[in-house]
Amino acid sequence: MALYTDIEYNRQAKIFVVGAGGIGCELLKNLVLTGFTNLHVIDLDTIDVSNLNRQFLFQRVHVGQSKSKCATSTVKLFNPDVNITTYHESVISPKFNAEFFKQFTVVMNALDNLAARTHVNRMCLAANAPLIESGTGGYQGQVQVIKRGKYECYECNPKKSDRKSYPGCTIRNTPSEPIHCIVWGKHLFNQLFGEPDPDQDVSPDTADPEAVANAGAVAASSEGETTRKSTRQWVEDIQYNPDKILHKMFHDDIKYLLTMDKLWKTRKPPVPLDLSQLKSSSGESSSNGVYALKDQRPWSVEECVHVFRESVNSLAEEYKANGYLTWDKDDKPAMDFVTATANIRASIFSIEQKSRFDVKSMAGYIIPAIATTNAIIAGQIVLEGMKILRGDWDKCTMSILQRRPTNRRKLIVPSPLEKPRQNCYACAEKPEVTVTLNTDTMTVGCFEEKVLKKHLGMVAPDVEIEDGKGTIIISSEEGETEDNNEKFLSHFGIASYTRLKCDDFLQEYELVVNILHSTTLTESRENPVEFKVSGSAAPAPSTAPVPPDAAAVEKSKTLDEITGSKSLTPRKRNREEMEVEDNDDLIVL
Repeated sequence: MALYTDIEYNRQAKIFVVGAGGIGCELLKNLVLTGFTNLHVIDLDTIDVSNLNRQFLFQRVHVGQSKSKCATSTVKLFNPDVNITTYHESVISPKFNAEFFKQFTVVMNALDNLAARTHVNRMCLAANAPLIESGTGGYQGQVQVIKRGKYECYECNPKKSDRKSYPGCTIRNTPSEPIHCIVWGKHLFNQLFGEPDPDQDVSPDTADPEAVANAGAVAASSEGETTRKSTRQWVEDIQYNPDKILHKMFHDDIKYLLTMDKLWKTRKPPVPLDLSQLKSSSGESSSNGVYALKDQRPWSVEECVHVFRESVNSLAEEYKANGYLTWDKDDKPAMDFVTATANIRASIFSIEQKSRFDVKSMAGYIIPAIATTNAIIAGQIVLEGMKILRGDWDKCTMSILQRRPTNRRKLIVPSPLEKPRQNCYACAEKPEVTVTLNTDTMTVGCFEEKVLKKHLGMVAPDVEIEDGKGTIIISSEEGETEDNNEKFLSHFGIASYTRLKCDDFLQEYELVVNILHSTTLTESRENPVEFKVSGSAAPAPSTAPVPPDAAAVEKSKTLDEITGSKSLTPRKRNREEMEVEDNDDLIVL
């Protein structure tokens, strides 16, 4: 009887699967074989050759096609009666609002992107929809049940975003973060000097369907493994000529990427490197006393090209003498090569460039994707989902997959779910957070990008000063407050104990940010700290704050006239007016 009841629950449930990559493939297969018949699945990504060794729903003929659509067509072979709705889109799109999420019995995450996870968490909180969060990293993984008001949400505890794996098509075609360029640089090192790995190809992904119709897929099927074997052969044929490598990797290959016109409809296209336009640079010698400072700042493109040439010559000699090289962050030529390579690629794709010091600290956090880990985690997701459908909330747990068995010989360790954290800035009844920063040096634009979007996970924030006048310093509507971006927060009278009302209409999320002004945040030149965030309100001053003088009051009254800043009246926003540019690959490897 219990089995029959479970089958009926599964048939009646409406499940939303976010991500059709590593975990997503396993999850869809499990859901269909467990009797779930009403599924929705979303994934922005497309199938790359490197996916085929662990995402078993895909075959060679699928290269270049939508992951969500191909996964759906494959699992329907297991059960033709299953009803699956697919979306080849970003889950952060405004069309997937709270009303959309309310229709689902359970939402199941299979993502590798922190921003997307945060967004889905907030949408489920807004829709009061149960969410099962999951993640893998190498041989480790976990599954967590999230329910508004009952169990802690995804943001109740800080998450580390540096240890993760990255989709091959993102690395090769559409990098959007410095780490993507660093991974590409390490892959190029192995292709040129190390033991080549077919999964670490650095050439443009000809299988990318966003390219030019079926051109990418045709090229991939015709070339087979030739391209992967020819990289080493080619570089040996040109005798490791640095300029020829530069021209191919950063000019010819980039021009080829530009022919994949569909890739650049919502992304800024890359700009090929033109060596003839660069100023000559002799670089800085490590023996002249300047290298220590150079290590702490991003290099210019000219410096990167100079270092690239030197490191290629040095590594080529070592490779010819000793055979395959192994990348080591403590080996100067190897570290210089990746730093220069990553920064040249970053400049081409308009990505923030990093210092050698930063690259060295980031490059050690690249971990493999393991197929069996994905399979185990996907099974746990379904088991937790069935508990929710039965109403057995008290039996739900956080499942933690460990690399090695415990003393009791267990690889999967259940852990009780915690109650929501009272001062969580995502799921508290009235979320508040305190941000300590220097209002004299923090600009409005920096506050929006680094604090609100990157750290607090907002997508389309509006920020209003609680000053009794309804002054809006940040608007989600394009062009309304751009003039404010370069102005410092203090320019608007923002100081300690200023309260900012932040509203993200896309996420249906409101947050009060309490400002604490500090001039002592920067810890060191090597490790500057621009701001600190704590998930609670700022402590009230022990004594009443000193009233502003008459001049300050007058300045506040005439702020718009004096600064030329745009003060906007609060208003409701139309959700359909917002279009989000998508740069996320919503999959898990």
